[in-house]
Amino acid sequence: MKKWIPIAAALILSALIAGLWPSLSRANQVVTAQGKVEESLLPQQVASLSAQPRTVKKIYNAGKLVGVVNDYAKVEALLDEVYHSVYEDDFPNTRLELGEDLIVTDELSYTRYENIDEAICAYLKENDLFSVETNRIDFSDENDVYATIYVKNLQDFYDARDQYLLNFVSKETLDTVRMGQFTPELKTYGTREVSIDVLEKMTVTSGRASSSNILKDKQEILHYLSYGADPNLEMKYYTVVEGDMIDGVGTKNGLSAQQVVSINSDQLDNVDQLIQPGMVLNVTNFQSPITVRVTKERVAKEEVYPEDPIYKEDPNMKEGSSVTDVHAQNGSRNAFYEEVWINGENTGGTLVSSIITRQPVREETRVGTKVIPGYGTGTFRWPVDNPSITCRWGCYSGHQAIDIKNSYNRYGNLYAADRGTIAETGYTSINGYYQIIDHNNGYKTYYGHMNRPAFFKVGQNVEKGEIIGQIGMTGRATGPHVHFFIMKNGVRQNPCNGWLPC
Repeated sequence: MKKWIPIAAALILSALIAGLWPSLSRANQVVTAQGKVEESLLPQQVASLSAQPRTVKKIYNAGKLVGVVNDYAKVEALLDEVYHSVYEDDFPNTRLELGEDLIVTDELSYTRYENIDEAICAYLKENDLFSVETNRIDFSDENDVYATIYVKNLQDFYDARDQYLLNFVSKETLDTVRMGQFTPELKTYGTREVSIDVLEKMTVTSGRASSSNILKDKQEILHYLSYGADPNLEMKYYTVVEGDMIDGVGTKNGLSAQQVVSINSDQLDNVDQLIQPGMVLNVTNFQSPITVRVTKERVAKEEVYPEDPIYKEDPNMKEGSSVTDVHAQNGSRNAFYEEVWINGENTGGTLVSSIITRQPVREETRVGTKVIPGYGTGTFRWPVDNPSITCRWGCYSGHQAIDIKNSYNRYGNLYAADRGTIAETGYTSINGYYQIIDHNNGYKTYYGHMNRPAFFKVGQNVEKGEIIGQIGMTGRATGPHVHFFIMKNGVRQNPCNGWLPC
């Protein structure tokens, strides 16, 4: 009795398949041994039915059936052909396999299918659905792997990674950190790069990928580390004009001078190199898949400003006149900061310690009235806290001023550089909201790119160090800063030429 069971089952399944025959006569449908109909990516007709099942090979791409292979030796021959014609020069002494998303299954089937082996091979070749063993690098954060690349040569990856890191630290620092050593302690004013690290994890394993998905040299890897894999990325270029310097090109395009050099290492060697009009430089801002953190220490000599002047009424003096008995003098201190830079941007500094090296002297003045005089002292203070010059006088053609930012508070307060009277306020398309202070002693100072119109009116007196607005980026500016210069008897002066401790 038992010997009839398989025969009966075959007859039942044959009847089931026969019932499905009208639908299976359509292309792009394949029936399984269990009678289930699958949609295929390639048209494939049912040729015949059999009373006995036979093993067939099916190829799936990302879970979707490509088709049923009649002679798998043709697929193996295709792998051998493509390896020798496309892959062998770059990947010698190995063999080609199907891509990682492809799965080949063996399955019993009562159905014989149309032979479309040539179409399947053409589909595999047209879509480059092959893979070769190479180096796989996974980028992961605290959540999971968020990006994966394949590289032909692991040393090219390490070289490209180090080249990218040179956008943010010097080669000396990178080499020192790589050897597990410490950079030299600061013995004078300046900045010390303490450490550099990548916040994400980069894990190297072996993997399989098609030739088109493998980064084959250092430049391809460096491009990925700099700009990611966005196919719609638009590269930005700048043509050098007369008077340009590297730091000025960087300022106009949101890059540091070192980054301009690193990105254009085929043309530039160092930040002090002279650049010629007509040179075309890559100034594309980074869109890297990794986050670079640099820790720095900075020792700076900073001015310590005295408290507001002491005014004493003198009934024996004419109203409006004044005599200064003790002149104000700025003090100084040595300040030690720790700074954290993320992808080249200073995210904040912490004052660790400071030592007063010269005490400030508070001005004492006798006046005929209590009205604050609008006459300047003839000396100037920085117009912002934590000053850092982003573009010096003449850093690009026509720039007759210095651009100053607050390193720790981008939109911080703006201060009067000396006592005086508000002489002019307004707005221009280049410098945005601005104001001019007349110090009534032959000097005037200019403050541009304020974030909103001046709140002092023309004719009002202001004290040295009094808040006159906030830093902004109105007008034509790539970041918040104050466009600042001094006028002496109507002639523009570079504030760094003796007026400010630049």
